[in-house]
Amino acid sequence: MGTVVDVGTGGREGQLKHRSCSCSKEDFLPEESFQSWGNYFRALRQTGARLRDRVATRSLDHVELNEVRARSGHEMKKNLSWWDLIWFGIGAVIGAGIFVLTGQEAREVSGPAVIISYVVSGISAMLSVFCYTEFAVEIPVAGGSFAYLRVELGDFMAFIAAGNILLEYVISGAAVARSWTSYFATLLNHHPNDFRIYVAALSTDYSRLDPIAVIVITLICLAAILSTKGSSRFNYVASIIHLAVILFIIVAGLTKADPANLTPFAPFGVRGIFSASAVLFFAYVGFDAVSTMAEETKNPAKDIPFGLVGAMLVTTLCYCLLALTLCLMQPYTSIDPDAPFSVAFESAGMGWAKYVVAFGALKGMTTVLLVSAVAQARYLTHISRTHMVPPWLAKVNESTGTPVNATVVMLVATAVIALFTELGVLANLLSISTLFIFMLVSLALIVRRYYVTGVTDNSNRNKMIVSLVLILASSITTAAYWAASDGWLAYTVTLPVWVASTAFLWLGVPQARTPKVWGVPFVPWLPSLSIAINIFLLGSIDGASFVRFGIWTAVLLVYYLFFGLHASYDTAKAATALPVRAVEEGNGAAA
Repeated sequence: MGTVVDVGTGGREGQLKHRSCSCSKEDFLPEESFQSWGNYFRALRQTGARLRDRVATRSLDHVELNEVRARSGHEMKKNLSWWDLIWFGIGAVIGAGIFVLTGQEAREVSGPAVIISYVVSGISAMLSVFCYTEFAVEIPVAGGSFAYLRVELGDFMAFIAAGNILLEYVISGAAVARSWTSYFATLLNHHPNDFRIYVAALSTDYSRLDPIAVIVITLICLAAILSTKGSSRFNYVASIIHLAVILFIIVAGLTKADPANLTPFAPFGVRGIFSASAVLFFAYVGFDAVSTMAEETKNPAKDIPFGLVGAMLVTTLCYCLLALTLCLMQPYTSIDPDAPFSVAFESAGMGWAKYVVAFGALKGMTTVLLVSAVAQARYLTHISRTHMVPPWLAKVNESTGTPVNATVVMLVATAVIALFTELGVLANLLSISTLFIFMLVSLALIVRRYYVTGVTDNSNRNKMIVSLVLILASSITTAAYWAASDGWLAYTVTLPVWVASTAFLWLGVPQARTPKVWGVPFVPWLPSLSIAINIFLLGSIDGASFVRFGIWTAVLLVYYLFFGLHASYDTAKAATALPVRAVEEGNGAAA
């Protein structure tokens, strides 16, 4: 059994630095493995043993809540209520997805059935919301899904998820920032490319440089650094204005509705509906940002369920009504893929309304960027508390109560991506990372309910593992068959296997843990369904995006094997000589 206490310098425990702006080697590589080249090469020779230890390591709830959180040096201010969280959730989600991707998917992928695509994506997102909520109530820390996975699936899986979490936020921020430029151009009666710099030497997807996106991200960064509560107040006001604009779009748009435009309803068939759902999942990205604010809520047990579920219900309703309005206003073949709502009003003889739409879109995208900036910094802060990335990023500024270093680093990365990369490339890659993470959180929830060290015996543990393997295998096979074939024969095997394996877990394995305050209903059925839907939607994403996803995962593994593994291992093992508090379980494979 490995142990760890509140150490930030691997062998120099207790020397927490409060200088949030210092940049010495001790701030970046303080661990024992990096104190000399000799130490580093010895660590590399132990990579196999250390990796086995980290794969087998699971953190504990109280570790994430106390020891790990303490490594930031200062506490984040607890000043958010459920009301703040609902508006943060609305502000985080309703943005570029509905205002840009709706037109693109309706015209080219699903037709008017884009409404159903939003319902499918919404169901998947809501299932994930339930899983996130139980974790956030019981482990209210800034790390969000990273902390949840570290507790239930172990250090290694948490790191792979962490890399994709950070990628998700960087890509979503970049995509929204580029969309901000598009609607800003509409507001000024210009084409978006009028504000972009064309570089012929770069490939097509990366040749339109977007300086406005960089400026917007910089201003958002400053706001996120200054105050979380101040960001909340701004988001609250901006989101109210945004919802008012959405209500205007729906009411004014329906006065120009023509039911004939809904025919044909699904010109691209069922496959088109699910393909669009996979991409439109991008429109729901952001609700997990609310879970990262759990550390700053006054009463997590009450505030988080109200905040997460309330925000998702409002968002799903808005999306479906907006998609219906758009498809009633124009035939799907006439919908503009870049600024669908603005062009639809112009075509209906209400050209003035496009300025209202553009203004509302800009408001929505601004709040999405703001909430994303707040959330991604908190993810990175908690990840760096474990030393998987440099602990310098975990510093919380004493005066503002915000993680300044993490905020700046994440938004610089976002600005670089936003400067170069087109929205289409970003949306598909983002959906893969998001669906992958949501699937892991649902899997982790089942593990949390059915496996507790010292409580679950080997027989029930093995039954749980077999059930989870069959749930995953049947879901992956269903998704792969959907992507590769128009037939149906394989579903007669995969779907019964999924039902039987979930039922076996439900009836044959006793739950080892009962939620203390708020729990997901219908376990294991609800999280198992979440796993299946998320994997199925992954099967509808194009192959090129999976190649990019694979490359990013390979980069993560290289970084982990050469740096992250050794830094986190040293941090976890540094206090083995001080067995005052056993806080992480490991097999102690390497000394």
